Amino acid sequence: MFPFSLLYAAITGLRNYFYDRGWLKSVSFEIPVIAVGNLSVGGTGKTPMIEYLVRLLKDDFDLAILSRGYGRKTSGFLLGENGTNAEMIGDEPYQFFKKFDGVKVAVDENRVRGVTALLETTGPPELVLLDDAFQHRKIQAGFYVLMTSYGKLYSEDQVLPSGNLRESKTGARRADVILVSKCPNDLKENERKSILGSLKVEDNQEVFFTGIRYADKAIGKTGALTLEELRSCQIVLVTGIANPEPLLEYLREKDIDFEHLKFRDHHQLTQSEHTRIESAFNQLKGVKRIVLTTEKDFVRNFEFSELPVFYLPIQTRFLDGEDRFNQLIHNYVRKNQGNG
Repeated sequence: MFPFSLLYAAITGLRNYFYDRGWLKSVSFEIPVIAVGNLSVGGTGKTPMIEYLVRLLKDDFDLAILSRGYGRKTSGFLLGENGTNAEMIGDEPYQFFKKFDGVKVAVDENRVRGVTALLETTGPPELVLLDDAFQHRKIQAGFYVLMTSYGKLYSEDQVLPSGNLRESKTGARRADVILVSKCPNDLKENERKSILGSLKVEDNQEVFFTGIRYADKAIGKTGALTLEELRSCQIVLVTGIANPEPLLEYLREKDIDFEHLKFRDHHQLTQSEHTRIESAFNQLKGVKRIVLTTEKDFVRNFEFSELPVFYLPIQTRFLDGEDRFNQLIHNYVRKNQGNG
């Protein structure tokens, strides 16, 4: 497939060149706009990073999240409101909508139109977070956060279809900060230096190493289960995310046994697949039987399930440098908030 990768890289590279030279126009806005994205296909931790930024900023600014709403059954601009569900706006936006009161959550495949529509709503936002928008050059964000996964660095990958990159790795130059996500807790200094050397960071960029922090309780509709309680459960684990391996490793570290049913990322379960999950659940022999899943899968597939379904929330955790990252974000927002 490598010849096709060369063609794909040439097309995306030419597109980026036209934007860089100004021959294709990008639209900017008079409020702070922060874009979180990646170069690769697949999960790099964008969702927990968006949630991190919301928690960091929501008490000081009226903010909105704009996503394209991958997998939704609607099109155009749609603002989350009472009666909204995952099929209408997508699983990740719906997760944001349910979790953060007072934060506008909208979807639109056209990001320029989406931000424009948000600014026309009652009580318009002072700040917009763009989810998965690194390649959307029609809109010019003021600050770019680029995610790349530990062990799957964009600098060691190839462009589609022979690799997983959406564009050439030179696109990383547009980033203001680069977050290496899903790092182990004990990441050694020599390995950090090796990663920095591989990424070939520009002088104006800063790199931060982050991991995943799992909650100490699994959340269900009728309550919560501690890790100790999970150890005594018979569990069917259902995942529909790009890379479930960190979750599997975490559960194994905590001596939590499970039977794993794996589906592709953003998968909407069919009736037969729900039946398959229920059958696997019924075959469990323990007194305490549950279905365990991710938060994204819960809101997409199990919100109305009659099974005892629980999800394990996650958050972004900085190995170090968290204060510096927060300062960069706050400095950008405060410097630009008066423009509107």
